[in-house]
Amino acid sequence: MSETKKAEFGRWRSFFWPVHNFELKKLLPMFFLFFFINFNYTILRDTKDALIVTAPGSGAEAIPFLKVWGVLPIAVIFMVVYSKLSNIFSKQKLFYSTIGFFIAFFAIFVLLLYPNRDVLHPTAAADAIQEFLPAGFSGLVALIRNWTYALFYVMSELWGSVAISLLFWGFANDTTKIGESKRFYALFGVGANIAMWFSGFAIIMFSDIRSKIPAGIDAWGITLNWMVAMVFVSGLIIMGIYWWINRNVLTDTRFYDPSEMQRVKKEKPKMSLKESFLYLARSKYILCLAILVIGYGIAINLVEVTWKGQLKLQYPNPNDYQTFMGYFSLITGTATILMMLFVGGNVIRRFGWRTGALITPVVLLITGVGFFTFVIFRDYLSALIAMFGTTPLMLAVVFGTAQNVMSKSSKYSLFDPTKEMAYIPLDQESKVKGKAAIDVVGARLGKSGGSLVQQGLIIACGSLGAITPYVAGILFLIIFAWIYSANSLSRRFAKLNAEKEQQAKAATAARESPVEQGVTS
Repeated sequence: MSETKKAEFGRWRSFFWPVHNFELKKLLPMFFLFFFINFNYTILRDTKDALIVTAPGSGAEAIPFLKVWGVLPIAVIFMVVYSKLSNIFSKQKLFYSTIGFFIAFFAIFVLLLYPNRDVLHPTAAADAIQEFLPAGFSGLVALIRNWTYALFYVMSELWGSVAISLLFWGFANDTTKIGESKRFYALFGVGANIAMWFSGFAIIMFSDIRSKIPAGIDAWGITLNWMVAMVFVSGLIIMGIYWWINRNVLTDTRFYDPSEMQRVKKEKPKMSLKESFLYLARSKYILCLAILVIGYGIAINLVEVTWKGQLKLQYPNPNDYQTFMGYFSLITGTATILMMLFVGGNVIRRFGWRTGALITPVVLLITGVGFFTFVIFRDYLSALIAMFGTTPLMLAVVFGTAQNVMSKSSKYSLFDPTKEMAYIPLDQESKVKGKAAIDVVGARLGKSGGSLVQQGLIIACGSLGAITPYVAGILFLIIFAWIYSANSLSRRFAKLNAEKEQQAKAATAARESPVEQGVTS
């Protein structure tokens, strides 16, 4: 092979696989650590939805109440306890204790709580409360009626926040050098989506068990046992990989030097909610960026609950519901990997930041129109839809699925990269403080805003079906505000980039001018 071909091959290799052979000792265990954490995340995400949505006396309308009155307070309590324990335990003991706590709970759920659900669930008391309260509180009553399921839902939600954001990324950021992060982190993302692919297959295989067992046997209970067994084994593998990394990788100075890592880490300012709002109000650039983050959080929350309500109507049996969610995870993982590899970077390079930033809200808008049209006007479309050999409900499910798949894949491949790119032209203080403010406000309003809106509408209107037109209207307003902010941010982004390039040219000219003067003299 000629030197030119070798160089060309090297460039292509570094583009698709930017890892040196000796770095596999660190990359592969971190890759598989993230793989198994996300494998559990997908299993738990799909199982918790099937459990709470198809539970007796429950439905998708319970989710907004559950997120506000269950997930949020328990997450706060968990983080307070975690912070206290971090001052007592070493990082390794804290990691093992946290993972062990989660897998122990899920084991207790399938061994004790689920088999005794008829005794533990206060069905009679819930019926009495429901008779006393208006119909709009049915979602809240469902949490009392099925409190063990609600607890499973909360713990599954916490796994995503704690195991992914806190444990894995906290560990990765503490032990990965800046040069490594630019090459490794994208591969970690690919591994997370491959895990979604494998977990989708596993969910389909064990959820379809209903057709293979005799009547009268609790098929959903058997499926739950298999789901939690996979989570338990995966949790043990996670702790094993973490132990191996600490024993064999972090003792190698090629990959980890504590003194060097300490020098490059910068303290991130802690901002209160009030301070974050004040900072956003002072910077229109950061405010536009915050609206993008909040808009995505609220929009995806609004459409997901309505979609899951349609899924409950189409698949009332938990095994059927879970099987569908397995296919959903499989499709989402595949679409996201393809988008990350072939679409995301190419769109931004060829068409610019603005196009990349606008694709996600436009996708949500177009698919949202189709989804809510079939949900709201299904009675008027029956004759037309019958020509295609399906039902309005099934088409609503299909459009909702397409919306969720396309919005999630475009988020990972386009929304997240453009969001991070928007910080680049800012000065260091604006980068650090702006990110801190957006993390506080965006995380809280994005995750809780949609649930609070739906909760208020359900209480006022009485059911999830009755609020659908209002949810559609609010969703489109949020998306239009998101698109407006993206366009505004695009202009500011281009202006700041131009100013930064001019400053760089001026600095270069200033450095070269003394040399030129010396040559002239």
